[in-house]
Amino acid sequence: MRFSNRARRALLACVVMIALAPQGARADDSIESEAGLGAAAAVCSLFYGPVKVVYALSGLIFGGMAWGLSGGDSDVLRAVVTPAVRGDYVITPALLRGERPLEFFGKDPEYRSEAPAEAEPVY
Repeated sequence: MRFSNRARRALLACVVMIALAPQGARADDSIESEAGLGAAAAVCSLFYGPVKVVYALSGLIFGGMAWGLSGGDSDVLRAVVTPAVRGDYVITPALLRGERPLEFFGKDPEYRSEAPAEAEPVY
């Protein structure tokens, strides 16, 4: 798959925004900065979301093949599918702020080290 120069620059800009995002809470949480973070999160999600969906679909396909080749062992299926299907599908302002890490490879809920983050309100 070839990306155009414009898509590469946009993806690079998303990576730079995530890398340079301030860590921790800020004192000047104004409407403008929140709107900027929301817009940056939306643009980053345009590129990140499809990549995660392709990874999840690939995990489902390979998990099904592994399940069949293992003679129907559900543990094998779960080991392949869980990291692929679980995780974050969109970039949120909380991720850009550094309030929580991006989870591309999902974890089994039994093995999570921390309590699930509160759901962000949808506006």
